[in-house]
Amino acid sequence: MSAAATETRSVVVEREMPFPPDRLWRALTQPQLIAEWLMQNDFAPVVGHAFRLTGDWGHADCKVLQVEPPTSLAYTWDAMGLESTVTFTLTPTPAGTHLRMEQAGFPASNKQALGGALWGWQKFLGNLEEVVARLD
Repeated sequence: MSAAATETRSVVVEREMPFPPDRLWRALTQPQLIAEWLMQNDFAPVVGHAFRLTGDWGHADCKVLQVEPPTSLAYTWDAMGLESTVTFTLTPTPAGTHLRMEQAGFPASNKQALGGALWGWQKFLGNLEEVVARLD
């Protein structure tokens, strides 16, 4: 197999949010909050936990890889024949938190999946910000 055939790309979306990292962490790790901004789920913030995200388009089978409150969360994302890894990194800033979401593992040749993921994550993170704004 040539290097080009195995080359992968990532979708990265970064946002500055005017909330402390622990508030964002709650929305990233509590199932009822995840359902409000991302999809229905049976998530638990436990390394090795297998869970499913279910949306109107179908579902993603996932497994928690990393849980480091309140700075880093990673899980696999296996949907529509594509396996990838989603990593959230939260960095405190003077105004709140810098949130970085990276979904890695897209085949370089699959521009449709890359574009769809970029569009989807921008929408999801907009929803996330609205959910976090409502938290105490």
